[in-house]
Amino acid sequence: MSILEDLKNRFKYAGVVEKLIYVNIGVFLFVFIVNTFSFLFQAPSNFMLEWFALPASFSEFLSKPWTIITYGFLHTGFIHILFNLIALYYIGNLFKQYFTAKQLLNFYLLGTFFGGLIFVLSYNIFPAFQSQVHNNILIGASAGISAIFIGVATYIPNYEVRFPLIGYVKLWILACIWIAIDVIQIPVSNAGGHLAHIGGALFGYLYVFYNSNKQLTIYFNTPKIFQKKRKKTPLKTVHKTERRATYSSQKSKSTNQKEIDNILDKIGKSGYDTLTKEEKEFLFKQGKK
Repeated sequence: MSILEDLKNRFKYAGVVEKLIYVNIGVFLFVFIVNTFSFLFQAPSNFMLEWFALPASFSEFLSKPWTIITYGFLHTGFIHILFNLIALYYIGNLFKQYFTAKQLLNFYLLGTFFGGLIFVLSYNIFPAFQSQVHNNILIGASAGISAIFIGVATYIPNYEVRFPLIGYVKLWILACIWIAIDVIQIPVSNAGGHLAHIGGALFGYLYVFYNSNKQLTIYFNTPKIFQKKRKKTPLKTVHKTERRATYSSQKSKSTNQKEIDNILDKIGKSGYDTLTKEEKEFLFKQGKK
């Protein structure tokens, strides 16, 4: 089997996180190939940036509207893409435990879109950027990754991540640090990039927060975590005494199931070790039935 066929099969059967990583790496390599040929033929070397990076100028953006998405797959530095893809791998796989693969892709794309929107608006509104508006562009997957990270952190804020030499840190604390770094870095360097991160993060937070409170529905599917399924049960005739017994039994099962659901939800958010002794015993007894 050729290398190309092997790569094709790997991409075909990969999960959405791996596919996003492959696409970003493919674009990254393509940019360097284009730059090499540009050098050999003495052509402009910034061809890819000119057509696919997001310009800060609103008038330039209107002439290349596709750049509000394409910039999210464009990297020109090895360290830049390396850290972005490492973050995408770990954060994306955590996200998939609570959302669907389609949702992850939508968070990535819409986080990229909103991050780009905040970038363009900021450079055309704030006086601090007026002199730089025609000299700045935006590239990188960070806005989409921010949407994914802040989205899952909003849903499971008490989920704990273990770090060597530090111990367990709750996800909401990591999310606050993530945002704080971008906020304090705006006056220092790469202001446009940090603003885009904040735009992506804002989308991730608002989508999960409003959906969990049943106040907002965006056009793509609601995550499975927000859906409640009802099972249809066939009707049957029973005697009066049987009806009472059935009602009592159903009520008991309903109460037990509700308590099981609450315990499982607690495990999903904070881990098994956070259960009380009574909750562990109850779950053990139910598992034996």
